[in-house]
Amino acid sequence: MEALSEIQAYHQPIYTAALVDLVVWPLLLITTARFLTKPFHAVAVRWGQRIDLAVLTKIWKGPEWAETIVFALLYFGFFVLVNLPIDLWFGYVREHEFGLSNESLGGFLFDGLKRQLFLVISVTALAFGLFGLARRTKHWWWMVAIATSLALVVSTAIDPYRSRLYVEQTSLPPGTLRSRLTTMLQDASIPFSDIYVVHTGVKSVRVQAAFAGTGPTRSILLSDTLIDAMTEQEVVLAVAHEAGHVSESRWPGRVLSPLAVFALMGFIEWLFRRSSQRGWFGIKVRGDVRVLPLLVLTFDLATSVVTPLSAALSRGRELAADQFAMQLTGDGDSLASLLVKLGRINKVDPDPPRWYVLSGVTHPTIVQRVEAIRSAQKNATPPPTTPVNAGTSEQQLPGVIR
Repeated sequence: MEALSEIQAYHQPIYTAALVDLVVWPLLLITTARFLTKPFHAVAVRWGQRIDLAVLTKIWKGPEWAETIVFALLYFGFFVLVNLPIDLWFGYVREHEFGLSNESLGGFLFDGLKRQLFLVISVTALAFGLFGLARRTKHWWWMVAIATSLALVVSTAIDPYRSRLYVEQTSLPPGTLRSRLTTMLQDASIPFSDIYVVHTGVKSVRVQAAFAGTGPTRSILLSDTLIDAMTEQEVVLAVAHEAGHVSESRWPGRVLSPLAVFALMGFIEWLFRRSSQRGWFGIKVRGDVRVLPLLVLTFDLATSVVTPLSAALSRGRELAADQFAMQLTGDGDSLASLLVKLGRINKVDPDPPRWYVLSGVTHPTIVQRVEAIRSAQKNATPPPTTPVNAGTSEQQLPGVIR
């Protein structure tokens, strides 16, 4: 009961913040678009006039490239500052208060600095490329859609290496765990390039397991905390669950993702034309950066509609991955044990509010998952004398096994 009370105390502010966010965040985006677009643009014009790079002016066919980048950085930088106290409190103060983090304040701030540097680079490239290309050709939107679709493939391929920006990552040494995982995945016809230990223990006590990458870069990522906290059999079940996600049908996502990108780019082109025709915020030409707040607002509203639907599908996939893990290993007891221990270590609420789950939680509750495991065991035929592979997997958890 004490552990449950602590978990509930940990999550209560999270639920409160999520509920407030559902109302406040759209209002903040609307307020920013309405009242800060012109001031941001005025500052961007002044600062942009001080930047003179002939090469970029020639590429962009005009000097407005500088003010476009400055405006985008001011806009996204504003939200970084708004969220900074919240991120610090939830990401550092409370994580230490409840014993989930081992990271020093300096390390936390340095990691945040690296994330913001990546944001600056991304926003700069996006602003320069998107708005610049939109001014040069009416066909920019399908050109960017094709490039974005290809970029998503590349991004997926390099997923196994992202964590190296923040923590050490080493290959799992030879031993019984590596042998069991390799044999299990070979039996399941799931190819992979390597099994890595991600040394997150220096920053957090949370346990994690995931497949990352695609094709030749597909890798298994296991946090050192997972290996230390779980039995070898439970680690195998964690990977088996993740293997269940790898075995999922991929064609719907491969078809829908490019279509969604094309639809988004087509909408942006419509917004560019509409804003210039109506003169919103003083916009007179297609591809004016002042349309950015409207674009972000629309994207956020669309996401708020799509996320609950996507999360509901994800919860179904998680249950299916649990069943896959049981079939692959013949060991539902270890999977249930893994989930219970995971919930205790990661402080996962076993019974979150229903509205919170429906708003976008991607995993069923641990209670639901354990009940599904017990139900499957009860209805299953007696297992073979020799299990398919004693010690198996865990499906892909979105970063954290939940």
